[in-house]
Parts: sequence; C-alpha cells; structure tokens
Amino acid sequence: MVKIVDHGTWMPSAADEQPHPPGHEQLWNESWYYDFAAPDGSVGGYVRLGLYPNWERAWYWACLVRPGQPTVLVADNAAPLPSRTDLRTDAYAASQGITTPFETVRLHLDAPTAAVLPQASAAYGDVASCDTVPLTLNLKWTTAGGVYPYKDLPRYEVPCRVTGTVTVDGRPIAFDGHGERDHSWGERDWWRISWLWSSGRLADGTSFHGMQANIGFAIPWPSFEVTPAGELRHLAGFCAETTFGADDLPASSRLLLATAPMTAEPLAFAPVAMTSPDGRLSHFPRALCRFTADDGRTGYGWTEWNQPPGWREHGWSFLGAGQ
Repeated sequence: MVKIVDHGTWMPSAADEQPHPPGHEQLWNESWYYDFAAPDGSVGGYVRLGLYPNWERAWYWACLVRPGQPTVLVADNAAPLPSRTDLRTDAYAASQGITTPFETVRLHLDAPTAAVLPQASAAYGDVASCDTVPLTLNLKWTTAGGVYPYKDLPRYEVPCRVTGTVTVDGRPIAFDGHGERDHSWGERDWWRISWLWSSGRLADGTSFHGMQANIGFAIPWPSFEVTPAGELRHLAGFCAETTFGADDLPASSRLLLATAPMTAEPLAFAPVAMTSPDGRLSHFPRALCRFTADDGRTGYGWTEWNQPPGWREHGWSFLGAGQ
C-alpha cells in the first residue's frame, strides 16, 4: 500500500486523482505536473496540464531539455477545455491517464511542430517564429516513496521513478530516471505572488521537495524527503534564497531543507510566459537543475520561480523555516 503523509487536516483519496468540480472564482484552476530528469542530468523535461473552466481554456506545456542544446517546447495557453485530461488540437495530441491511483500514470504526447528555442528568453517572445521539430513522449511515472499532501491545501506531490521513451526530431532516447508529479486544484493567480518550488533526487537515492511563496512572512512551508531506504518523511519547514542574472533568469538558489541544505544550479531553462485576463504578464522560468548538498552529495531535478508583475519587490531572501 502506498504511504500517504497524514498532517491531520485532509487525506487525498483515489477519487482525488481525477478532475474536480470547479469553484466559482474566474481563476479557479486544476493542474497536473509531471517532471523527469536523468540520473546524470543529461536530459530532462516536464509536462503541465492546467484547466481554467471559468476562463474557458486549458494550458498545456511540455518540454525537453538537454544542457548545451536548445530547449524544445510546446506552450499553449489557449487550448480548448478537454472533457477529462486528454487534449487534441491542430498542433499536438496529449493524454495522461491514472493507471493505478497513487501508483502509476502513463503519459503520451505527439507534437509534430514543437518549438526549438534559440535561447531560453525566446519563450517570452514570438514562439511561433521559432524553428520546429517533432517531439514525442511516451513515459510512465511510478510512485517511489509515497504521497505528500500539502497541509490545509488541496495539493499533493508524488516522488516517482520515470521510464519510457522520448523522441525528438526522429531520434529516440530511452529514459530511465526520476521525477515528481503533482496535482492541485483551487484558485491560482499567477500574477499576484512570486514563489519557488523545487524537487530532485540525489545520487545516494534521497529524493526531496520544498516550496516557498514570497508573502512577506514565514510559515511552515511544505517540504519532505524520501530516504534511500524508501521512507517518505515530512520535514519541519523550508526556505530559500535566489540570486538572478541580468536577464532576470535565476542564477542559483540556496535551499534550506531541514536535513540537507543545498544549492540549486540551473543547467537548462524551459520558461513560459502567461498573460492574465486583464492583460498582466508573468514570466515563469523553470529549469533542470544540478543540486549540490552541503555534505557533498549531488543530484538533479527541477526548480521553478514565478515572476509576476513587481516580482523583484517581493523579496527572494530567506524568510525563516518556521515549524
């Protein structure tokens, strides 16, 4: 039986793996993320499906990154709402299915014209003008450690082993690595608060996760680790500090996990840009990262930094881990 961390507030059920009835807020959103990274950091990617039923659209993002090579990206913020979680447009066909609740998910993408970004910042411009290549994903996420629900929030994270095949420009890549998937629902205003989210796996078999929103004061931000023996453990608090380059892309982040303080170094970016219903713009750099723990352990995974209007005023320094 898969372990689910019990915070004493709510426990996700098998039904929560499926779509939920929408709330009344215009920005009510339901999303599924799927990250993956090779053990040596040579290849990685992510997929996100986000439903905005009261805005009458879906967002679909998918990417493949390889350090030193251009990012291959599908970023559609005006997709038709699917009946469940499968999308078919003139540009791509995507499906994701829960094979066994909390245990396995299978994902497929066939995108004949994925954009090839000449540099990461091209994701914030006219992506339609970029060169294209075919991108196909056939991947399976298998739970490795358990399920971690956020306390008081309808969101859960699932560390996973990821296997399957990635094919880019006709070249298949057999994939056997790790990643994390998550599922959340509720109001999601990308244009109000900046945040950092990070997950990865170290070479000794330790997986980890931490998240912090920059709201101006400390709370016990969600964080966990999965030990090399496979034990999923809630950690008491998390905080982070990020430095940014002149291009506004993150240069590095210090992640203060309770058991393994570490530095996240971006290796390859796959950003997206998002425009609100009233025209505000957020940038969302996501990156395949190398993680270096203070005790010398290293590993790979994904980190994201949401940059809404005025994000530099939000503060990206340590806010305290809380308890």
